[in-house]
Amino acid sequence: MKKYWSRLAAGLVPYVPGEQPKDKKYIKLNTNENPYGPSPKVLEAVRQATDDMLRLYPDPSCSALIDAAAESYGVGRDQIFAGNGSDEVLAFAFMAFFDPGRRIIFPNITYSFYPVYALLFNLDYVTTPLDSEFNIPTEGLMKGSGGIVLANPNAPTGKAMPLSAIRGILDASPDKVVIVDEAYIDYGGESAIGLINKYPNLLVIHTFSKSRALAGMRIGLAFGDSGLIQALENVKNSFNSYTLDRLAIAAGIAALQDPEYYRGTLQRVLATREKFVNDLRERDFYVTDSSANFVFVSHKTIRAEELFKRLRQAGILVRYFRDPLIDNYLRISIGKDEEMKALVEEIDRIRGRA
Repeated sequence: MKKYWSRLAAGLVPYVPGEQPKDKKYIKLNTNENPYGPSPKVLEAVRQATDDMLRLYPDPSCSALIDAAAESYGVGRDQIFAGNGSDEVLAFAFMAFFDPGRRIIFPNITYSFYPVYALLFNLDYVTTPLDSEFNIPTEGLMKGSGGIVLANPNAPTGKAMPLSAIRGILDASPDKVVIVDEAYIDYGGESAIGLINKYPNLLVIHTFSKSRALAGMRIGLAFGDSGLIQALENVKNSFNSYTLDRLAIAAGIAALQDPEYYRGTLQRVLATREKFVNDLRERDFYVTDSSANFVFVSHKTIRAEELFKRLRQAGILVRYFRDPLIDNYLRISIGKDEEMKALVEEIDRIRGRA
């Protein structure tokens, strides 16, 4: 019943997350989760942190986590902000750096939370089209007056923009904040974190949900000039000072201190992705050159929605978008080798019946 809803709540078109069904066991390749799980050191750190201290509020400044991140990334502590997942960090950034009446810009095919935040915070925005190969033409990003937001690698296409292009955007936009959302950067591409000392208008956002396998913990970081970080702190402390709980802080520190484990799982995902892409191309699929832990695909003869439905009936979940720009494409997360083999075998059965 919407009688008591505010006009804002009634007018929102919310983000739709990937399906998390509970009716049966699925091969779950629809939400870009890491198939290998967190480091054993993370699990031990969480066990150690599960004690009587949970009765106390966590450190609102996340000092220990920021110290660990500063050491891991080689930046200053005053250049790091910690939040409850990268989605929350993005929300704070939209509030901290963008104003109504000044249009922000992002690609027309990208992470679908960006227009949701723009609507929620009453921000004007414009989108710029990708080219026929799903690349982001940098000149199109200069049309807005209020700021630039881009995912690199982009989602759901998986394509990465070279660091030289990011530099070009920053050089051409000295008076706008440029947000680079690097949720998938560990799977391909070059991070823009190394540019934050040169460009005071650059904010780079990372998540622990993908390569560090901590989607269930909700940990996000932002990197940028200390002035940008202070603006994020101002917004956070006007909204929710205690963004990260004690267990998440412990998990994040342990994850940062075990890079060898994550390099190992990363290499496994990349090897699986390469084989899976080859398997699909041999079966008449168009596959973008992915730099993420997922692939973006379209079959020459079988419509994406039909393939999505048949795979679901077979107990395999992939992501289908009803956006008319990409409604003949599927986004498929990279799972374990045996999961991808099962998917390919089911595709062969579907092709045989098509």
